[in-house]
Amino acid sequence: MSDVGGDRSGEQPAMRLDGLWKTYPGATVPAVKNLSLEVYDGEIVTLLGPSGCGKSTTLRMVAGLEDPDAGDIYFGDQAVVISDRQFSLPPDKRGVGMVFQSYAIWPHMTVHQNVAYPLRARKFPRREIDDRVRNALELVGMAAYDNRPAPLLSGGQQQRVALARALVTEPRLLLLDEPFSNLDAKLRDQMRVELKLLQQRLNIAALFVTHDQTEALSLSDRIALMRDGTVQQEGSSREVYEHPGSEFVRDFVGKTVLFRGVVQGSDDAGQLSVALEGATDCVVLGRSPDESSIATGERVDVGIRPEALAVLPVSSSSDPSGVVEATAYAALFVGDRVEYQVEIAGHEPVIIHGDPYTQIDEGATVWLKPRPTGHSVWRRGSASGSGAELATEEEPRAHA
Repeated sequence: MSDVGGDRSGEQPAMRLDGLWKTYPGATVPAVKNLSLEVYDGEIVTLLGPSGCGKSTTLRMVAGLEDPDAGDIYFGDQAVVISDRQFSLPPDKRGVGMVFQSYAIWPHMTVHQNVAYPLRARKFPRREIDDRVRNALELVGMAAYDNRPAPLLSGGQQQRVALARALVTEPRLLLLDEPFSNLDAKLRDQMRVELKLLQQRLNIAALFVTHDQTEALSLSDRIALMRDGTVQQEGSSREVYEHPGSEFVRDFVGKTVLFRGVVQGSDDAGQLSVALEGATDCVVLGRSPDESSIATGERVDVGIRPEALAVLPVSSSSDPSGVVEATAYAALFVGDRVEYQVEIAGHEPVIIHGDPYTQIDEGATVWLKPRPTGHSVWRRGSASGSGAELATEEEPRAHA
């Protein structure tokens, strides 16, 4: 795995985006606003966000399918786009491999012909084409299907062929535009693992676009979470999930139950001790992304992930301190766990996973015991999903 989180200050990124802007004709709001990003060899960086956030536009500018209004793009030390000079390499000169959402497999060609197409378009020698195609198909486990007509391939096989075609030119950068969205759930999980292992083996840089949180969290070395054309937070999967920098990030990535509480104090590490309201002696530790201090005695909201809540049956012989009372309206046994739809007074219903060996009846009152630490603390009254401050720079004028 790449040295994510380590010091890469002396290493040249495989791709660098500097201040990209893009506004489509007829639109009044930019699709991408002053976006800067780096991707290093051996890592997958994911652009994650809701529809219309600018992630696909960013990918298309990197691929050369769209030109930015302003900003520069570099692959290593090679300039790919310099907007001020109106310089832009055509897509076929950029040395990228791209896997589309629809795979774009040509039905009138065999597997070999599909994978060989970008090499033939570049007029590679016949022998080199055959060698590269064979190696690419072996990489994705499709060597035995060399002469198979494309219409006879399953969805997973088509996805592998599309990946082989993207890799056959030995690109510096791999671009992935929601490549798993047309696969069923089980195959999607399998292909995620296969892609990650292959990417690590090749030590190639990859820019991945998805709106699927599971894909982003499981595949990414770093996530750039986008909203309204800007990156709201960038970091490792764990950083973005466990330490959201805004209400938007908190609510978009995973689920969160907000409990009201009162700050009891803080420690030298900056953790706040918060007593949850409506619970007896239930005190948890958490951190606030707010740079200004939150005072002792201040009323706050505590964001607790559902997986940080243990579901316990109510027992008259047990001490109910340190727990929150709730009602389990549904209990779905799915083998390795029970999925409870739990409702806490004043909150929307939430799904919490419980022990499959503990029987709790539907409609029963339960206790929820929070993990003692690792939560997020928010100032009371902040609008849910408001997100981080958006970029305020003036939009640059498009080039003529």
